[in-house]
Amino acid sequence: MTVVEGARGAELDLVEVVDAELLEDDSHGPGAVAVHDPVAAVLAALDTKAAEDLHESRPRKTKTGYARDWELWGEFHAWLAEQTGVLLPDSAITVGTYVAFVKWLDEVKMAAPNSIERRVTGVASEARRRGYEVPKAARAAATRALKPLKLDKERQQRGRGKAAAITPADLRKMNTAPRERAPQPGARTGRVIVVPELARLRDRSLHTMRFAVAGRNEEMSALDDTGIRLVAEGLEVHVPSVKGRPPRDVVVSYGENVDTCAVRCWIAWQQAKLAAGAVPDGPAYLPVDQWGNLGAERLSPDGCGQAMSRSARYAGLTGRRITGHSGRRGLVTTGRRKGKRPEKLRTQGGWAKNSPVFWEYVDEGEKWEDNATEGIGL
Repeated sequence: MTVVEGARGAELDLVEVVDAELLEDDSHGPGAVAVHDPVAAVLAALDTKAAEDLHESRPRKTKTGYARDWELWGEFHAWLAEQTGVLLPDSAITVGTYVAFVKWLDEVKMAAPNSIERRVTGVASEARRRGYEVPKAARAAATRALKPLKLDKERQQRGRGKAAAITPADLRKMNTAPRERAPQPGARTGRVIVVPELARLRDRSLHTMRFAVAGRNEEMSALDDTGIRLVAEGLEVHVPSVKGRPPRDVVVSYGENVDTCAVRCWIAWQQAKLAAGAVPDGPAYLPVDQWGNLGAERLSPDGCGQAMSRSARYAGLTGRRITGHSGRRGLVTTGRRKGKRPEKLRTQGGWAKNSPVFWEYVDEGEKWEDNATEGIGL
């Protein structure tokens, strides 16, 4: 191994290249050899080291975001494989794949234009760090595809503002919506979508469980069968640690209505999931495709959030921004209106004692209690 020295004689840390070696090369005929180019090896090593140094110098939040962007790039390729029957490598960054990625984020993920622009940048950064080429033509094409989306006022509103709290009545509408879903405005096809029964049961359980444990998207994705135990009174649920937050153990009672009872909805989904071939004691929630086929890997955090937004949209709950966080907020606001103690609600959702967000939710739930204009002779 040869250590490469800079112009001033200082050694460059960790930059090593393999000495020139003879390699068999059939393209030059029998017995021909090709000499390894040490200059090219040095330049490649320097490029790799520079990419890593730049990556390490970024803020932790940026690195985490770029890693999530790369996960989405892989999720996009899996979706594309379902459409085409061919799984492309992650290194396939072309005009076609980059423009299709923009459209997928817009039409499937319903992402805001600014989020799409950032994710395109994140994928490019991560691709270069892995040694993949990112053609300028591909970046330029993605920018052109994104331009009309950034001018669309409805798309600009995506992701803005705080998530609205949902109520048990909202959950009931979501969980009893017809399986036949009419085409949404702007849909490319006019066909009616029939939701597979397995997906319907999964979503009913996912939404009610989320509300009951005040679950974040990451927590709902991380739930396991072994962490959800059926007892006489209801469910004992272990919510695992995600993103450094402490785990918590909570209980969920039987509900008053079968369509919003997290216990009954969990039992129905668990039975259906196992009957469909799920591995016992695996992830609590699994993907289900449009044909009703059950996936083997756990439902992603994004998938958990999209399920909530999608169900709300099909149930006609428009005019409010309903996301994966809506159930978490809804438990507190509904609980306070019903007289539940703040400490109980805080423990259920795993909020810190001094969490300003939690107390904001408490205030929202109490805003009509002994309000300033009530009973003063107006």
